[in-house]
Amino acid sequence: MHVVFAAGGTAGHLEPALTTADLLVQRDPTTAVSFVGGSRGLEGELVAARGYALVATTAQPFPRRLSASAVAFPFLTIEGVWQAAAHLREVSADVVVGFGGYAAVPGYAAAWLTRTPLVIHEANSRAGFANVLGAKWTKNVASVHPGVLAHARPMGLPLRPSVAQLNVAEQRSVARGMWDLPEQGPVVLIFGGSQGARHLNEVVAGSIQALTDAGVSVLHAVGRNNLLPDPHPNYRPVAYINQMDRAYAAADLVVCRSGAMTCAELTAVGVPAIYVPLPIGNGEQAGNSRPIVDAGGGLQVADEAVTSEWLTTTALTLVQDEGRLRTMASAARSLGDRNAGEAMVRWIGDVVERRRKGR
Repeated sequence: MHVVFAAGGTAGHLEPALTTADLLVQRDPTTAVSFVGGSRGLEGELVAARGYALVATTAQPFPRRLSASAVAFPFLTIEGVWQAAAHLREVSADVVVGFGGYAAVPGYAAAWLTRTPLVIHEANSRAGFANVLGAKWTKNVASVHPGVLAHARPMGLPLRPSVAQLNVAEQRSVARGMWDLPEQGPVVLIFGGSQGARHLNEVVAGSIQALTDAGVSVLHAVGRNNLLPDPHPNYRPVAYINQMDRAYAAADLVVCRSGAMTCAELTAVGVPAIYVPLPIGNGEQAGNSRPIVDAGGGLQVADEAVTSEWLTTTALTLVQDEGRLRTMASAARSLGDRNAGEAMVRWIGDVVERRRKGR
């Protein structure tokens, strides 16, 4: 079986695809995997690091205004479709699997052109252009949130095994030791994701002193492209966290954006959070975390409304109330899906089997 993944752009689109690819190969080592993506996103770095081949097409983001790139867009997209179709024919692809993002469009269109089965997963509360378009070409559609795509089956977001199998209580001591955090006392983990760290960092900068003075330890991922603040007692700024499972295990509370992957991981491991949705796209981030907040597993504040003073007061109120944190953790965990990856792998296998049987 050869599975071609159509994904790229941001980590939110790539990581679930890479996780699913890994699980497919673990289940059946004879499975061949390749990726069709763009040349401008993270796929060039992330796909190669996992050992998979990448066909970089001329896929471009959908233009938002009239410009030279807007004029070139349709021609580059058509070229990208032919590049993707050539790859599908070359490897005799059994199925194309996509998790959205502009870089997925050529792969989706190529699947339709070559009559290759197409499987689409939508993780956000509002579907992006690529998945809305792709869903018109296939009945094999799944979504995390109900009602996002008309004929989608419910399915959680595939999570990397280190998160899906995490036991927070067992790993807490080791995790805190990784960043020299105290074994006792509250720890707040703060990160802004691949796109949304800068404004959150500005808000956090005005909160750190008050939080640490109150005995709260802070682990803060500021983002690779941002200036690293000076550390001081109880404050651990880092550019990037490679082992997010350990960071979750160390934390009593998280302050973060509302990316689909972040929401899926925090509910899977049962860590309460203050969500600050990034105001981009169709407003999907606010919808991603809303079910968690409604269930009692977190709080949500608009990006334009969050201030250092509000964050300080709210975070201190939460971490100083262990009973409330336990209740929030349980509520978050009730929405988690640790088995979505296995469900996704079974579904892909079923689609391929039906095709082989001509159904």
